[in-house]
Amino acid sequence: MAAAFFASQDIARNTELGQCKVKRAKGSGPYVLWLDDEGEERYRVLCDLRFINHNKRANVAYYDDLSVVALKKIKAGDELFHDYGEEWT
Repeated sequence: MAAAFFASQDIARNTELGQCKVKRAKGSGPYVLWLDDEGEERYRVLCDLRFINHNKRANVAYYDDLSVVALKKIKAGDELFHDYGEEWT
């Protein structure tokens, strides 16, 4: 069973949930975040934010500065989702 990340309390839209703690990654794999389409800029996410799963109806986003921000109001108990992009559909 895959790990997941759930809201422990209500989260307002535009709330920053945190900064990803990362280290440079040489390849792909679990918990590797690609910041460009070519895969030149890859980071292995080391903190709990790595458990945010993919969904086309994302409620959070990873940004280039490695922050994670709520895209809409999220209710306590809701799973957090990020849209990984077209190649994951």
